[in-house]
Amino acid sequence: MQPNIAITPVADTIEYRPSHTGKLFHKDNSFVRTLIGPIGSGKSVACCWDIFMKACQQDPFYGNADYPNGIRKTRFVIIRNTYRELIDTTMQTWWDWFDKDDMGGKYEAGNLKHNLIFTMDDDTTVKCEIMFRALDRPDDIKKLLSLELTGGWINEVREIPKAVMDMLIGRLGRYPSKREGGASWWGLIMDTNPPDFDHWYYSLFEKDTPEDYAIFKQPSGLAPNAENIDNLPTGYYQKMQSGKTQEWINVYVHGLYGFISDGKPCYPEYNDDIHSTNIDYVPAPNDTIYIGIDFGLTPAAAIGVITATGQVKLIDEFVTFDMGAMNFGKFLKQKLDHDFPTQDIEIYGDPAGDQRAQTDEVTPFMVLQNQGLSAVPTYTNDPIIRREVVADYLQRLDFSGHPAFIICPKATMTRKAFAGGYKYKRVQVTGEQRFMDKPDKNKYSHISDAVQYLFLGAVGGGRVIGGFGNSKPLDYSRIERSIL
Repeated sequence: MQPNIAITPVADTIEYRPSHTGKLFHKDNSFVRTLIGPIGSGKSVACCWDIFMKACQQDPFYGNADYPNGIRKTRFVIIRNTYRELIDTTMQTWWDWFDKDDMGGKYEAGNLKHNLIFTMDDDTTVKCEIMFRALDRPDDIKKLLSLELTGGWINEVREIPKAVMDMLIGRLGRYPSKREGGASWWGLIMDTNPPDFDHWYYSLFEKDTPEDYAIFKQPSGLAPNAENIDNLPTGYYQKMQSGKTQEWINVYVHGLYGFISDGKPCYPEYNDDIHSTNIDYVPAPNDTIYIGIDFGLTPAAAIGVITATGQVKLIDEFVTFDMGAMNFGKFLKQKLDHDFPTQDIEIYGDPAGDQRAQTDEVTPFMVLQNQGLSAVPTYTNDPIIRREVVADYLQRLDFSGHPAFIICPKATMTRKAFAGGYKYKRVQVTGEQRFMDKPDKNKYSHISDAVQYLFLGAVGGGRVIGGFGNSKPLDYSRIERSIL
């Protein structure tokens, strides 16, 4: 049975009442525990108190002559992604509950360390060190290498690389030392607003959760059992939704996994509620499969069909990173043979890929041909025309009155790209918001370009440029049929 906690003077003025999820979080003794939910739900406060309670619950050591009634020693590190957010948010939450001047300790501003020392009602002494650190890059791992810790808390863990968490785990349970009794409890706690589905956090806690890891999910801010409502303004979550996208609301109000982009979307015409579906499309044997390819060191292929009603469905994708054209062609061929063995295949790509390299006179189209994929270049790679051809379909209905553009569930990267990952980067200037003229080159831009080449090849661009009459005829004879 754990002793009661009696603290002077804060015991008379502060009372912490954990939420239902918070109680479950505190009672659990898993080595790694994480709390996830909407903003304003009290996650950070729960983590502050979890650290404090674990400090009070450590087994006392009686071999120290200065503390004959026993001393409970612990050392924790609290991590946030940047120093500004660490100071402005995380540390402020800590100070709201554990003031710098209370509990017999002191705050060392130069070391970002808060020392707590106080006597409990069983006459044991709690001596707890709280170290605040910003670790937002894998290079910051070296800041952890010399630490001897009891436990740690990563605040807003979705902003932290997994390499930081992995190294931090190796520093836990090492304070106090064995000669001082060792740590009776040691572990890692984390909290976060929901990240994206392809975030390492989602994979770790939703797919391949290790033994002794636990996740605690808070309800939606609009649910009847929403948490921390008494500490929020009336109508907090209702008013928060004004002017926000459904995806933003899903993440920050309902506490669901989702994708939020910072920047100006290249496709403001895209509406995820309208242009995406959770129903897979199974091509008929006589369907034509259209492939759009973007070349380079991060080649990508968009895979789609055009239905009898004129609807373009993006049914799958093949996205790679740091892969050459030869391996890309080989693996894409295997995928197409397996998934679409009876369908006709039409492949279109960036016409710049028809330019011979200065070193070996081989073009990406020739490499694909050698892998058994017959691809042709589109008539243009003009970025304005490419974007407008796709945007045109985003604003149209097919012959049956349904959206002319649909993204199916297998095209996950494509969906994130259109939801805002494919964007114009914000220019860091004061005053009016400004953005770059060209889309940001990131992990979403390659599949987006591939989609554009699919559209150029499959449906053309007559509606946006007034036909092909003035276009330069495409010379397909330059595409080699084999590599000698």
